[in-house]
Amino acid sequence: MRLKSYVTLAVLTLAAPALAQTPVDPRPANNPEQKPAFAGQTDAPEQKLNVAFDVVTVVEGLQNPWSVAFLPGGKMLITERPGRLRVLSTDGKLSAPVTGLPEVAARGQGGLLDVALDPAFAKNGLIYWSFSEPKPNNENNTAVARGKFVDDATAPRVDDVQVIYHQTPSMASPLHFGSRLVFGRDGTLFVTQGDRSITPGRMQAQKLESGLGKIVRINTDGSIPKDNPFVGKEGVRPEIWSFGHRNIQSAVLNPTTGELWEVEHGTRGGDELNISRKGKDYGWPTIAYGIEYQGGAITGGIQQQAGMEQPIYYWDPIIGPSGMTFYSGKLFPQWNGSLFIGGHGTRDLVRLTVNGEKITGEERLLKDLQPKPEAIRDVRTGPDGALYLLTDGAAGRLLKLVPKK
Repeated sequence: MRLKSYVTLAVLTLAAPALAQTPVDPRPANNPEQKPAFAGQTDAPEQKLNVAFDVVTVVEGLQNPWSVAFLPGGKMLITERPGRLRVLSTDGKLSAPVTGLPEVAARGQGGLLDVALDPAFAKNGLIYWSFSEPKPNNENNTAVARGKFVDDATAPRVDDVQVIYHQTPSMASPLHFGSRLVFGRDGTLFVTQGDRSITPGRMQAQKLESGLGKIVRINTDGSIPKDNPFVGKEGVRPEIWSFGHRNIQSAVLNPTTGELWEVEHGTRGGDELNISRKGKDYGWPTIAYGIEYQGGAITGGIQQQAGMEQPIYYWDPIIGPSGMTFYSGKLFPQWNGSLFIGGHGTRDLVRLTVNGEKITGEERLLKDLQPKPEAIRDVRTGPDGALYLLTDGAAGRLLKLVPKK
């Protein structure tokens, strides 16, 4: 793939990581009155691994790109929120939009969102994508479709398209669709979602007859796994895996445990990192860190309650998270096991040191990158071991972090 060097970050290389005793983010807290439930739940000390890397631009001129997936042989799929799926060739050229996709409701935070390859893609050629699905009366909802990708050099397309999941109920809101697609080790598909932001949607995050504010788990054909936690329970949607979520735009499997880790947008002072577990309630909006964006307490006004899960980590002030990956490549041995999260709000890259289920250090990368990057929308570990970032904006880019030459 033809790459052009974008910028070089010069970093001192030390024998051991430097661990400061002050938080990594010097900004004042959004909610200085709130207290963590346990030591280390927030404000991990700054831990600089002093890894030297270059940032190169793989491709530019993308319109609000949302997700990138790696095809065998070096090509990539990139979604653009207005509704286009593009193929990026190994020589750095973008294809014409892939045809065959259903219509999307491209307004606000909605549009074409995540894209993922079937675990058996090499045999079946199937890809999956999430999108905001238009409905009558200006309503919409998160949906997931799949189809067979045909990599025609001049006219790429998807055949045999099926919409395999529809979030219900639909609502007249342009916000909080989620959504990331993550395949479990058993081949089932996790779909992260949002509460649609408006009050009638928010209040359904605790209601099990609703798909709002939930992570759902489905089979690849859209059917329901028999071991889902609420299968067979009257008045409960059987696709629900966990509930009480606000807006999840970051999710990935922990490569050691196989569990689903997710980061969700909280309100001001309440972005949180969770391990999504079977049948668990993550509290929104009854419990939440942070305050309303317009000021004042969250609906429940409390941060802790029996029977509701605590985040393993939260940010105050917020980062506006979108996209995440556990790094496990060969190019950066010092980063192995680190969790990288896109700072869509802070316009930087967050690196967390993970020790089991504890966050013991935090580092902010790309803060000195010039020109300053747009909001980071997606973060992926590439098959080549590089770290790939999609920047959000009318002139979005795909960036690539590689070892400094």
